[in-house]
Amino acid sequence: MGLEIGGTTDRPDWPKLGPSLLIATCLIVAIRTARWPPVADPGLSGRELDQEIEFAGHLASRVLARLMRTHEVMFPQRKEPWYKPDGRDQPE
Repeated sequence: MGLEIGGTTDRPDWPKLGPSLLIATCLIVAIRTARWPPVADPGLSGRELDQEIEFAGHLASRVLARLMRTHEVMFPQRKEPWYKPDGRDQPE
């Protein structure tokens, strides 16, 4: 005998948030590096670009975390079932 579903709750669909974080990070890097002079040798600016990518990822994840805390409903949602207690889990 299985558990009986009591209903569903809307929760953020975390796997769908990955692309949002990637896009936000890329936009931050693009905006912050738009005025950099073009470099013929990619090895010359590799360290600075790595630092910008690290900062952009950190900034994008902080913004996403803040928005998830305050405005959870604006992100993709999925239905998560909750189950009725069957009485066997109750302490006596």
